[in-house]
Amino acid sequence: MSFPVSAITLDLDDTLWPFAPIGARIERVLDDWLRRHCPRTAERFPIPAMRALREQVFAERTDLAHDFSQLRRLSLARAMELSGDDPLHADTAFEVFYAERNRVEFYDDAEAALARLAARVPVAAVSNGNADLAVIGIGHHFAFSLGAREHGAAKPEPSIFHAACERLGHAPGQVLHVGDHADLDVVGAHRAGLRSCWLNRPGGDGGIARWPHADLRPDLEFPTLTALADWLDATQPALARPAPLAATPPPESCPA
Repeated sequence: MSFPVSAITLDLDDTLWPFAPIGARIERVLDDWLRRHCPRTAERFPIPAMRALREQVFAERTDLAHDFSQLRRLSLARAMELSGDDPLHADTAFEVFYAERNRVEFYDDAEAALARLAARVPVAAVSNGNADLAVIGIGHHFAFSLGAREHGAAKPEPSIFHAACERLGHAPGQVLHVGDHADLDVVGAHRAGLRSCWLNRPGGDGGIARWPHADLRPDLEFPTLTALADWLDATQPALARPAPLAATPPPESCPA
């Protein structure tokens, strides 16, 4: 399939890097920190119990479903309060969490392929997570980053896709959204009027997932980001990166 692409919106977690190793490391590092600084919390909430408490807080605060950072802070403060530690430690504990959250290990192809995509068209990050592209070191590849916390709603809500398209200066049908999640990324983009690419990376056993929906399919499906960059080269060889868009000031926000 071939169609024009004027810009790309790109998911981050499990698209540029796997999140599971990050999540496991965060739990270990936070547990070590709590044992040193909030021992009563660490004793009452070892890793499995802390995970269960976090899920409970997430379930209670559906109004904050778009804001993983605030949910994480609330979870830490709740654990400290229940354990008899000072909940003011939650801010420092969050800083420990956030430093680890931004230590990522890219998929082997991701950085080079991202550079190829960004050399052709504007690329914007659209994520429900709270990664900091500047801290990670890839912010220069992106026109901007739009997170669910900043926007106030998470994928698959159409509004976050539409907001990204507006800032890119292109109609939704001219923008290709790329991500790993069938529902949040592909179905969400499709319903918002964007083109969609399902990045269906092989699992640990080398197999790839089957598309789960019968009523719609992604416009594109690739096992690597390199394959998408190859497709862009092959189908749109004359495409050149347009002049930078006039800057649209992002809404005021706090760090994720």
